[in-house]
Amino acid sequence: MQSPTKRHLKATVVSVGSFLLFGVVTGLIPNPIYVRMVPRTPVDYFFLVLTAGFLGFFTLQRTSHRGADDKTATTGAILGFLAFGCPICNVFLLALFSSSALMTYLDPLRPVLGVVSVALFAGLVYTRSQRPCDSCTVESEQRNAHQ
Repeated sequence: MQSPTKRHLKATVVSVGSFLLFGVVTGLIPNPIYVRMVPRTPVDYFFLVLTAGFLGFFTLQRTSHRGADDKTATTGAILGFLAFGCPICNVFLLALFSSSALMTYLDPLRPVLGVVSVALFAGLVYTRSQRPCDSCTVESEQRNAHQ
């Protein structure tokens, strides 16, 4: 298991990195590469900050045991991305649906997707915080074996 300072540093890098990456890719952070076609709203920034923060916190809590937690975090990140991303700027969605369908059906659902994303991340962080840490379990098993 990594030392606490390395884990905190890694979580900070993931959080800040995902904020910058998602912010630039979605046009919430103005840049010359990407022009956002839908106006930015405070809710978009709110979900961007929450998604990046939860990704960092998940990284801080993450252990070597992989399972459903990674799938839940991935789903939360995707829903978060859809919540603050430009609905008609997403090439993949635009290839599947028309721009009018995206603006009619996806755009009004973006806040709901953001709330579901936050709920998934909050539930994940809560359930992970209720589990005993791996190093604590290993240390207690070693102490019991030596007694």
